[in-house]
Amino acid sequence: MIRQKGQKVFLDLKFHDIPNTVARAGEEATKLHVTMFNLHALGGFEMMKKTVEGSRAAAKSLGIPKPLILAVTILTSMDEETLKEVGVQGPLLEEVGRLAHLSMRAGVDGVVASPKEIGIIRQQCGEKFLIVTPGIRHPSDKRDDQKRTLSPKEAITAGANYLVIGRPIKEAKDPIEAVQKIIEDIS
Repeated sequence: MIRQKGQKVFLDLKFHDIPNTVARAGEEATKLHVTMFNLHALGGFEMMKKTVEGSRAAAKSLGIPKPLILAVTILTSMDEETLKEVGVQGPLLEEVGRLAHLSMRAGVDGVVASPKEIGIIRQQCGEKFLIVTPGIRHPSDKRDDQKRTLSPKEAITAGANYLVIGRPIKEAKDPIEAVQKIIEDIS
């Protein structure tokens, strides 16, 4: 229905499983003609590479554009302490840079990462690598469970290609006004 209205779809399911399972999920997402979908970089190089290959093959066989494939680095709800709880001992910034570079080597088009890590991602992966940033909040917005946030303008200035802005719009008393505030901030 969304595509029939001429709009694009970002399938934000954050696939994370064994390589074969995620590759098949990527092929099915491609068959749905989504514009982009994501998977977890922590699934590893083989999982990402197989998914990229499967998605490209599916798009080619259907004669459709291949979707953009993004790798989630570290969720914006995580911080250094949360990473240590799950066994990641290195500094968060270094982990994001390492995962972004691994993702690029696997052939994904870009990453989903906090706007605070855009600099390290650009350093590791260059200007053409896409960066989608969730955790977008105005200083007056509730942080909710987001730990690494910036305002829309700060994220764009830092080099984000796409912003993901959910709850500040969805939970606003006037969602249209919330969107207008974001546009004004960016302009």
